[in-house]
Amino acid sequence: MEKYKVIGIGDNVVDKYVHQGMMYPGGNALNFCAYATMCEMEASYLGKFGNDQVAHYIQRVMDELQIEHSHCRNFEGENGYARVTLENGDRVFLGSNKGGIAKEKAWDFTEDDLDYIKQFSVIHTSLNSYIEQDLAILKTSHVPISFDFSVRWNDEYLEQVCRYADISFLSCSHLTESEREREMRKAQKFGSKMVIGTVGENGSFALYKDQWMYQPAVLTETVDTMGAGDSYLTAFLVGMIRSSKDGNMFSGSDEEMLRKIKASMEQGAAFAAKICRINGAFGHGTAIV
Repeated sequence: MEKYKVIGIGDNVVDKYVHQGMMYPGGNALNFCAYATMCEMEASYLGKFGNDQVAHYIQRVMDELQIEHSHCRNFEGENGYARVTLENGDRVFLGSNKGGIAKEKAWDFTEDDLDYIKQFSVIHTSLNSYIEQDLAILKTSHVPISFDFSVRWNDEYLEQVCRYADISFLSCSHLTESEREREMRKAQKFGSKMVIGTVGENGSFALYKDQWMYQPAVLTETVDTMGAGDSYLTAFLVGMIRSSKDGNMFSGSDEEMLRKIKASMEQGAAFAAKICRINGAFGHGTAIV
């Protein structure tokens, strides 16, 4: 068994599929952990839970998947959820409770948390994690930080986050080619060593030290696009760690780095296609509560 491990710090929710009467565990940071375990890498999750049935259900699924979660925060109140429907296999968000108790409660990372975090090869988090103010503290762990901006950012937000995020993921399907290049360059300028721009069925682009790489998507019969971007970024990060000396994804010459990035983009595309063939982000559906 390899010694490398990854940690998702941030959001967990259930996605309530109103057209099915089913709910599925999700949330960017939790999806990352689930997908890492599917890629046969050990994963831990650090997040905030309410104390309702939704929270208990997600924790039960995490135990089934063997996602370690000993440092999670548990609060009185409602867990995060989103309401979703599907139109021709594409997820359409109908609304959410904005993370429930997660948006009201501070992270308050402790020395004990930071010592725990130091054992991992990467921290992955996202814009839905209410964690921007805590990135400076996480940075002191010296574990590379990966951040998913999804489709929502502006210059100010990029500048705030990219100084701490070693790897930035931007969902760029809504942008023209020149807009995508411009936004990815901004993320690099503001401090991210590696920037990945995904463009859905048109593939993905990587920017590393002003070098561009492109990876076509692997097309498949799509059941549900939920989790497509999260699965891509997880398999990409796992690939980078596995192909690196001592699990340090930034080790190696520029030439080696470019080779690792290209191979990891291919792995990301293949894994995302697989995930598009299942309901929910990673299955484990149950009746809506």
